[in-house]
Amino acid sequence: MNISYKWLKEYVDFTLTPQETADALTSIGLEVDALEEVQTIKGGLKGLFVGQVLSCEEHPNSDHLHITQVDLGRDVPSQIVCGAANVAAGQKVIVADLGCVLYDGDESFTIKKSKLRGVESMGMICAEDEIGVGSSHDGIIVLPDDAVVGTPAAEYYHVESDWLIEIDITANRGDALSHYGVARDLYAWLKQNGYETRLHRPDCEAFRVDNESLPIAVEIENRDACKRYACVSISNCDIKESPEWLQNKLRTVGLRPINNIVDITNYVMMALRTAHALLLMPTWLRAIRLWCVPNPKELHSSP
Repeated sequence: MNISYKWLKEYVDFTLTPQETADALTSIGLEVDALEEVQTIKGGLKGLFVGQVLSCEEHPNSDHLHITQVDLGRDVPSQIVCGAANVAAGQKVIVADLGCVLYDGDESFTIKKSKLRGVESMGMICAEDEIGVGSSHDGIIVLPDDAVVGTPAAEYYHVESDWLIEIDITANRGDALSHYGVARDLYAWLKQNGYETRLHRPDCEAFRVDNESLPIAVEIENRDACKRYACVSISNCDIKESPEWLQNKLRTVGLRPINNIVDITNYVMMALRTAHALLLMPTWLRAIRLWCVPNPKELHSSP
């Protein structure tokens, strides 16, 4: 179970360091397997900066490369050979400087001084997917005109540092399969050991049902196995990219942001326990039925 140190602090007040927190959790049966400092984007965007393309000329030995001069806020601009079709003079861009390490999953490579078709290149103008801020590879990132030249990309994209606490949850501790579940145990340890602390239960007071036009019945056949199942139907959803704070939370615990619907269910799962989003089809889905399969061998789902 991956637990974010900062996320944990949203539910319980404490001043323990990440290592002290890990030691406390291990002492109460939530054994910590690993403790690692992480960034919301792998590598923390170190070595990447906002630059401005001062000039862009066609490469004499290529039909698709361009020779650019890029201002990184230093005395002398950097010459960078770029193959993106959308590069142009005047653009504000993200540049990987010499020595910058870029990541592609578990693979990484370092930006070095190189020659492309005989022309020296002193960096790389980047696309979204090359630095982990998106999935597009249609061209280089073009920033708004108000982006400040020389600004570290980590500052521009508000990259945050956190600590990832990896806990080995045993089969009898399903209550600890969430940040709030771990926070409750940590709160008990803090109280037992004389620390001043408070537990902050997630607040849903603002939630109100304002439309009952899509009722869904819930049928629980075995209440010994499932005491309660809660659901809510939501209509007129606009499926789009999640806000930055939500994407960052998911990335920290190792989940890839998809869209706002998928992301919010993953957020609730990591915060409070399991959550699922089901596509509501009025022609056939009017009830959710829960039962125990006597001899589960195969699982079939409807299309």
